[in-house]
Amino acid sequence: MAGLLQEFKNFAVKGNMIDMAVGIIIGTAFNNVVNTIVKKVVMPPLSLMTDGVNFADRKYVLKEAEGEVKEIAIGYGELIEVMIDFLVIAFTIFLVIKFINRFKEKAEDPKNKEVVTPKNIELLSNIEKLMEEQNAMLKKKKD
Repeated sequence: MAGLLQEFKNFAVKGNMIDMAVGIIIGTAFNNVVNTIVKKVVMPPLSLMTDGVNFADRKYVLKEAEGEVKEIAIGYGELIEVMIDFLVIAFTIFLVIKFINRFKEKAEDPKNKEVVTPKNIELLSNIEKLMEEQNAMLKKKKD
């Protein structure tokens, strides 16, 4: 039992677990931002272009409401809004990852003096240069 608790403690305290938790929290907050953008910024002009049609209310009625029986309908308008939500989220995530990758590439480029190169990349670059010099010297000795 103590081994299981220790294993769980190691799992929960690892940086990846904490990073994942932070990502989920930020993702939840980001979801609210995207919903607001879609419902309050994207959908009104789209609704205006379609003569004031509110997409969330669009549906195909299969059976009208009768007495206490509720209406049965396919809400395709909500599907349209959810798809727009997805496209906005996907595009935003694409832009954020592209932005992060740009900085990551600069950091990994040993010849770029704008951003400080991580030590492991710098050491690998130095080893590569030394190996090239050594190969050149060995070629000269052979000839």
